[in-house]
Amino acid sequence: MDVAPRNEANGKTIVLFHGKNFCAATWRDSIAALSEAGYRVIAVDQIGFCKSSKPLNYQFSFHQLAANTRALLADLGIDQVYILAHSMGGMLATRYALLYPDRVKGLLMVNPIGLEDWLQKGVPYIAIDTWYQQQLKLNAEAIKRYQQSTYYAGQWRDDYDIWVEMLAGQFAADRDKSAWLSARIYDMILTQPVVHQFKDLQVPAWLFIGAQDNTAVGKGFADEAARAELGNYRELAAISVSTIPDARLQLFPELGHSPHIQSPELFNQALLKALRQLSSRH
Repeated sequence: MDVAPRNEANGKTIVLFHGKNFCAATWRDSIAALSEAGYRVIAVDQIGFCKSSKPLNYQFSFHQLAANTRALLADLGIDQVYILAHSMGGMLATRYALLYPDRVKGLLMVNPIGLEDWLQKGVPYIAIDTWYQQQLKLNAEAIKRYQQSTYYAGQWRDDYDIWVEMLAGQFAADRDKSAWLSARIYDMILTQPVVHQFKDLQVPAWLFIGAQDNTAVGKGFADEAARAELGNYRELAAISVSTIPDARLQLFPELGHSPHIQSPELFNQALLKALRQLSSRH
């Protein structure tokens, strides 16, 4: 967990949830911008990820990860927070807001996965052992190829290399353990959808969407017809913002899955504007 120092503190706390192939560190530009704006920033590496412990037999569920985060905040004496979440973190943030609505002042989700239920849209169930065998083959070249096509809309800059090295380094350190944990986390993501409960959210929400994103968990296991219908983020964002009772949408037409990394200045400007608007409601 990284807790950024406050600069002319505004008394507000924001908790950052990372994605499946990310760490808290991938929020670094947003952490700096939020801290400069006076927020207390808490960036958590969830259990099984990055700097946190990695128990092989942990029962991964979004409920459990949400409960862990709530316990951490309680220990820090923090009651109400804004949540900023990316990718898989959006599924976790949704679950957190459903479990603890009175403790969430605003839900800000950046290209959250889980805007569709993949198992209902043509992705077959994928056994953990199948995920495990796939993840054993992961290497830096494959990571870069996927990130370029999905995270950055086909573009690449040298400053993206660090995030390839971050993920590849974890597998290099312990390939078997990393592949097994990755497989169990993929199983959690695929089998614990949150989209069906968007209508039940009781907190104000903002969606920040890079429209060039095409992420869909398990897409590679689906047939060609199903794959063509998955991961349409422009469409999914419009549906989601109409389903969540109190939601707004910020679209980045030229950006991919990681707008906070691909264009941090543009993203942070939109983020701080949204936070000001949310703050004015309290």
